Amino acid sequence: MTESATPYRVLARKYRPQRFAELIGQNAMVTTLGNAIRRDRIAHAFLLTGVRGVGKTSTARLIAKALNCIGPDGQGGPTIDPCGVCDPCVAIAEGRHIDVVEMDAASHTGVDDIREIIEAVRYAAVSARYKIYIIDEVHMLSKNAFNALLKTLEEPPAHVKFIFATTEIHKVPVTVLSRCQRFDLRRIPAELLAAHFARVLQAEGVEAEPEALALIARAAEGSARDGLSILDQAIAHAQGLVTAEQLREMLGLSDRGAIRVMFGHLLAGDGPAVLASIKAQYDLGVDPVAIFRGLLETCHGVTRAKVGGANDTALSVEEREAFADWASRLGFAPLHRIWQLLLKGHGEVTAAPMPLEAAEMGLLRIVHASSLPDPGELARKLASGDVAPAQSAPSPRAEPSGPVSKFPADFRAMVKYLDDNGKPLLAQQLHDYVGVVRYAPPALALKPLRPLGADFARDLGAALKIVTGETWTVTTEDGPAEPSLLEQEQAVHQAERAAILATPLVRAAFEVFPDAELIDYSAPEQRSIA
Repeated sequence: MTESATPYRVLARKYRPQRFAELIGQNAMVTTLGNAIRRDRIAHAFLLTGVRGVGKTSTARLIAKALNCIGPDGQGGPTIDPCGVCDPCVAIAEGRHIDVVEMDAASHTGVDDIREIIEAVRYAAVSARYKIYIIDEVHMLSKNAFNALLKTLEEPPAHVKFIFATTEIHKVPVTVLSRCQRFDLRRIPAELLAAHFARVLQAEGVEAEPEALALIARAAEGSARDGLSILDQAIAHAQGLVTAEQLREMLGLSDRGAIRVMFGHLLAGDGPAVLASIKAQYDLGVDPVAIFRGLLETCHGVTRAKVGGANDTALSVEEREAFADWASRLGFAPLHRIWQLLLKGHGEVTAAPMPLEAAEMGLLRIVHASSLPDPGELARKLASGDVAPAQSAPSPRAEPSGPVSKFPADFRAMVKYLDDNGKPLLAQQLHDYVGVVRYAPPALALKPLRPLGADFARDLGAALKIVTGETWTVTTEDGPAEPSLLEQEQAVHQAERAAILATPLVRAAFEVFPDAELIDYSAPEQRSIA
């Protein structure tokens, strides 16, 4: 028995949509096009945009078929449901129709390529109803090429239609955008992709676990082509049945069960268990970046469960139960804090020369954070007097043995208190660059005399809380304010200097020596703040 002469076609090509009904996830666009065709309101230029693999080129060919279909009897007109059997439909599907020209702008970027189109549009279609130009990745055209196309694009002959496709719509000049009817093709939802892959597998006679299909749909990130490519590889990798375990091994994905266990260790603050978990995943070939991505997905899933968002159909029953349990026991504040720490760790691992070590340090940072009190709750307790400040988490350096019993007497005393308690930079800023509008502890209103940063008031409030044990309200205002402490000291200095210069002895000395200078005199000791 001889082998079939038909060459193998990858799934992404074999299952390319041939009818609008087969185009998944783009119902709004199909409805608009259908109404336009039925009402004979067909635009002269279409612009299709979206991420890779959502069906831009397939849609362009379907539009070409819809506009040129003549039906099985040869008498049909434009239709949203092309027959697929007439000569124009067959020729367009096979990419050999003489009146449907496909051009890749990535390899035809110059003005000369566009001039060829401009010259050709003057001639009527050879055999089709419309002469159609499909330009893929149109954003790659040069500026001169776009300019050359504008006039023809705005007023093309009645027999010509343009269809552009691009993944980077922001690079297309607005002069082109304004001349086209634009369709934004959406990312295909994971549940639709999983259902589509199930139909493909059924047609191929291959079985797969539902979790495996969910993994492929999630890895595809909304792209049907990417998902079918992964599915093609999974079928070749599998031994009859496509399993989730095989897919994780093939793609280097972390086991979601292991990720949930690791997330539990993070919440419990169990550092050794976290390190053991990440080492076990790393030894199995899982990329540390993938581990952080899995933890981020878990944190997001728990937060969605707490908010009461719709369940993700791609999640297993075990995941939904675990997320619901964590959501019932965790508040929003710790979840948001974990998310921020995971996001920071993900960036560090991505850029680190030693990804495993960076991942371990990032996770240990979360473990350490889990042992710290929630700042908001601690502030509420301190304000209400439920917890003494001395019971809060210890600081790495020595702090006052307890909160002061009284607030500093005035602003100058407060600045000195900050300087004496390990806040010299903040004390200097307060001394040199702000004027006091109102000092009424624990309320403080200041007028910045120079830019101090958007977080200055918040940082000052936090520092005052640490050194005084009380919650302060610090605001910045525009309006009348005292001179800064530095300006006050300079004024005193100038007054003392003027008084010395006014004494009879000094005046007599300057009369005798007019070029003399006063370079030293008795004055109060200057402040000691560095």
